[in-house]
Amino acid sequence: MNRILFVSEHSKTFDVQWHSHDYWELIYCTSGEGAFRLENSAVLHYREGELIAIPPRLFHANMSGEGFASIHIQMENPSFPCQTVFQVSDDLERHLESVFQQAKYYFLSDMKKRDLLLSALGELITCYLVVYLDNTGFSEPVEKIRSSILHNYARTDFALDEAIRELPFHYDYARKRFKKEIGQTPLEYMTQLRMKKAENMLSSMASMGHTVAEVAQLCGYDNALYFSRVFKKHFGVSPSAMAGKGKNNSSGENNGSNSG
Repeated sequence: MNRILFVSEHSKTFDVQWHSHDYWELIYCTSGEGAFRLENSAVLHYREGELIAIPPRLFHANMSGEGFASIHIQMENPSFPCQTVFQVSDDLERHLESVFQQAKYYFLSDMKKRDLLLSALGELITCYLVVYLDNTGFSEPVEKIRSSILHNYARTDFALDEAIRELPFHYDYARKRFKKEIGQTPLEYMTQLRMKKAENMLSSMASMGHTVAEVAQLCGYDNALYFSRVFKKHFGVSPSAMAGKGKNNSSGENNGSNSG
């Protein structure tokens, strides 16, 4: 149960022809976007940071106009609570991607007793998916708002109020349901996601080449001053101070790694 049988990686790909597998296939999109066509004529769109799970012997094809890259894993008898095709879009911190990368590394390695690690990673992947699926039991209006935010929160042209008004639900009803089920208003929820991304960018080594204005853009704000006010209110420090702290930490780590 939950045994990883095969791991592979697609570099930039545009088209995967119709096929099926004897086991569950889990496809994690590491870049780009595309759409799966299923044998029942359903189409399932996906993008970077999302996972699609395809059950055994279900014919499917994968298409992408701009190209996609992915890691795909075949698993034997995973203990998923869902036995049909499902999608996971909640891997905002890329924890699940990290496990997929580890599975790819160990599957391709010649390390002795690597099967022990693959077995543990198979269990971990299953646990992640059980948790993610268990947290998607929201009402329809809440799930639609949540999905819209998760897919668009980093876009500067995303109009949250307009997106809510376009749903087939009364505006005030949808917002109240969201507050009741999530514990935050839609705006608070989106702001939290934006601030989490900004914090990660400003405090990591990878963000050292970005200006505060560029970070603001990448986190959905087209006004750097407004972004700075929201950030300081959320964290108690300015974006520049957070970035400075990240640079100091990185410098200390580099000095330590170069010694000895």
